Amino acid sequence: MSATTTDIPVVAKTGWTRTQWAGAAILVAIIGFAVLAPLLFPADPLRQSLRNILGGADAVSPLGYDHLGRSLTARLAAALRLSLLIAAAAVAASAVLGVAVGVLAAWRGGWIDRAAALVADSFLALPGLLMVLIVSAIVPNTPTAFWIGLTLVLWIEYFRLTRATVSRLVAAPGVQASRLLGFGPVYVFRRHLWPELAPMLLTVAAFGAATAIMMIAALGFVSVGMRPPTPELGLMMIEMLPYYREAPMALLTPVLATFLTLLGLNLIAGGRRA
Repeated sequence: MSATTTDIPVVAKTGWTRTQWAGAAILVAIIGFAVLAPLLFPADPLRQSLRNILGGADAVSPLGYDHLGRSLTARLAAALRLSLLIAAAAVAASAVLGVAVGVLAAWRGGWIDRAAALVADSFLALPGLLMVLIVSAIVPNTPTAFWIGLTLVLWIEYFRLTRATVSRLVAAPGVQASRLLGFGPVYVFRRHLWPELAPMLLTVAAFGAATAIMMIAALGFVSVGMRPPTPELGLMMIEMLPYYREAPMALLTPVLATFLTLLGLNLIAGGRRA
């Protein structure tokens, strides 16, 4: 055999890439700030002080103060906690819903599969931001409305990915053998389906969390999301925009926090090995 033969099997690499680890480090730093800032720099994010209007950094608020004298450190930490919590809840709920419906549709087939696909296509007909706004008009509590609306937007990707993957796997010899031996759906899912779905779902979850945070910030920026004085990233940007000359760092703080959060999530999602 020639030394240049290329038909030697290559063992696929497993685990995270450096890109994903970099994204995880950024995300951990963001979460660490959101969680630890209230302990290190205790301040009420809603408390106003006329003496601190557009004030610079000090020991109480290393990021300075906004146009109402509120601590930007406390408000940024609270805004990050709010966005991350809503995004995590929406991703978890949409993953459970999308995977469950996708497995059921691919496993049963027939009219169940067609009905599930029709419902998913119907949701796709509405833009994501419009879906969230419709739910916000119905549900009075804004964080809950965002959670429900984002779940209705994000579950479709989980459904389509799961349906396509499971449709291919149910005909595999291993799955057929397990079913012939009398193993139930739970065993088949855990043993054959989940190992194939998990790596792909991680990517969808990271992209979904980034999409949720962008939607929350976008709606806050156009003043149709969270209501003042709630600390929220997009709302903080639009509040500080008129004062960008007097206090540019006060405006850049929520912008950089949003950018780094989205960067970390996208690095985690986009760093998979082929």
